[in-house]
Amino acid sequence: MNAVMPLPKYHKVYLILREQLHDGKFDQGLPGELALMQQYSVARVTVRRALAQLAQEGLISREPGRGTRSLVQPSKQHLDGSTPKSHKAHLTGLLENLVSMGMNTSVKVLSVQRMSAPHEVAMALQLPGGEWVQKAQRVRFTKEGPLSHITTWVPERIASGFGRKELAKKPILMLLEESGVKVGRAEQSISAKLADANMAQHLDIAIGSALLAVNRLIFDTDDKPIQWLHGLYRPDRYEYQMQLSRVGSIDAKVWVSKELSANFH
Repeated sequence: MNAVMPLPKYHKVYLILREQLHDGKFDQGLPGELALMQQYSVARVTVRRALAQLAQEGLISREPGRGTRSLVQPSKQHLDGSTPKSHKAHLTGLLENLVSMGMNTSVKVLSVQRMSAPHEVAMALQLPGGEWVQKAQRVRFTKEGPLSHITTWVPERIASGFGRKELAKKPILMLLEESGVKVGRAEQSISAKLADANMAQHLDIAIGSALLAVNRLIFDTDDKPIQWLHGLYRPDRYEYQMQLSRVGSIDAKVWVSKELSANFH
């Protein structure tokens, strides 16, 4: 029987940094070796080996006295809030499912802040430059422990009626509707991410653990974006189900989604 060998520490750090590079996290340069050593609780040789692999692949440039900079172009997903293949869902059933999940779990609000929309957020929410948004970060829990880390951005004109206190009590979709918003549809993508040191601490998992990454852009009935959400979920406590059916003629049948659900346990 072949035993599954654990990843070397340097390779875990390499994988996480590579992912963050593609996400555009290090546009202003990577942290120094000491900072990375402290963040991932590893030795300098581990950090240097991870950085050497990134440099060998042409993802970073290391210059003495000038630090380490990224050579990666950020994914288009972070420029408009969606991907070309993102799933478009009408929230007739999914909305109720998401609200139900919110009502049957507990939440810890990490931060709520009013801020000028960063460029990628303004583009996703179709806001003019300098427009104010509410950024909220929360960790949601089941009885077994942490389930997800959620970051949401909502235009300030909509979010002015709720803050930390309300977000701790109700799902944000309910708060949006109570603010007079009529939720229409969503564009959503699901991918995978690796837990960095910060996320590992929030979700009580090991650094480098695989997470389900959900990006969801919600529109009102006038087709205007009202919320941009980035969610990271523990795959051992969350699953996403789609019910498919076949439509079309005999020689041109295709699969279409009939129902969406997000289940936690």
